[in-house]
Amino acid sequence: MTDVSLPQIPTHDRQVLRDLAREIRDIAYSDENLEKKDAWYAHNDLKPRRPLVLIESFPATDELVTDDMLSCRDEWARRQEKHLRTMIYHVRNIRDDEVIEPYLTWNWHVSAGNYGVSSTRHDSDKVQRVDGKVVGSYSWEAPVKDLDADFGKLKPRVFSVDRESSLRQRYRLEDVFGDILGVRQRGGYWWTTGMTIIAIDLIGLENLMLAMYDNPAGLHRLMGFLRDDHIAFAEWLEKEGLLSLNNENDYIGSGSRGYTRDLPQKDWQPGDKVRTGDCWVLSESQETVGVGPGQFEEFIFPYQKDVVERFGLCYYGCCEPVHSRWHVIKKFRNLRSVSVSPWCDEEMMGEALAGKYVYSRKPNPTLISTDVFDENAIRNDVAKTLRCARKCSIEIVMKDVHTLAGDPTRAARWVELARQAIDLEWGK
Repeated sequence: MTDVSLPQIPTHDRQVLRDLAREIRDIAYSDENLEKKDAWYAHNDLKPRRPLVLIESFPATDELVTDDMLSCRDEWARRQEKHLRTMIYHVRNIRDDEVIEPYLTWNWHVSAGNYGVSSTRHDSDKVQRVDGKVVGSYSWEAPVKDLDADFGKLKPRVFSVDRESSLRQRYRLEDVFGDILGVRQRGGYWWTTGMTIIAIDLIGLENLMLAMYDNPAGLHRLMGFLRDDHIAFAEWLEKEGLLSLNNENDYIGSGSRGYTRDLPQKDWQPGDKVRTGDCWVLSESQETVGVGPGQFEEFIFPYQKDVVERFGLCYYGCCEPVHSRWHVIKKFRNLRSVSVSPWCDEEMMGEALAGKYVYSRKPNPTLISTDVFDENAIRNDVAKTLRCARKCSIEIVMKDVHTLAGDPTRAARWVELARQAIDLEWGK
């Protein structure tokens, strides 16, 4: 470890963290955990052993691991404790197909700046702040009112990295955990390369849709600008050696895991710089569900394609129903996994994805978030997915769970019910 001055944490806190790290290590090397890992590799490499089941711990994490369960006093130590206890709770109590690795991760602190303009947000009277988060509806005032007259206001982003603070985080993790758990650089710098969420922040959703008819050249110009900026960011990260592999227990797509033996590229060797072609990438366009597949193909897809195909594998989609634009999306040459949202035609997508892509099913979170917890409805929902996607690599990912209605046992029970449906449809 480089000789740097690290903030000290109380002896008690250090012991708590190290004890939790040992428990994490024991879980990571357990037979059950290793079997899950092998199942994920087979799944994403399109050689499925069984349907996989995941439920995200967040944003409802505070209902699973509450602050009164924490014993550390130092702020940094409490964050680490919360993270470790959440992982342990997930494995011990929820018992889905989440995998635990014997590593902790850090990443470079990167800033991408803005586009030279910013939108003005207007919160409704009903907005509340809960644990520092804004809850409620809002509107925003887009900074680009006229695509032609205001386009000159847009500037490419300026990228920077704070290496000193990044390495300080790495060294601190190594100091506390390094002789128990490995510490390695993992993580990404964006959630999506879909670009439409940025476009509507700049010009507004209604204006984006109207521009497809009123100013198609202006909209193409904007999407080309965003495409070039996203490519520039990826190239800068690659040149600076800031990218990391995401082919293991990495969050990829909109809720899946990255385990695959098809990445990195065959010519990559340990110690080499990671390239975009060695990584997964997510693209989606939830914001354009109100436009037809023809408009999507003309105004959105070509620009996404230019970005996506620089990467090794693509996970496409999130909450949008992709079935109506599947004939377009399937043109990505590196497509591997597809989100099948609650609003998607499951049967159609089961036929379309069979044997060629991962079927990443997202059940409706209202099944476990509302006052009524209908176990038969949950079993039937999973059973329908299994019938529609029987020829696919199936993952069932319960995400966007903002609350468990005050009952943290619902997470584990949903997993049990999903597995019951799998046993009935697939056999034990």
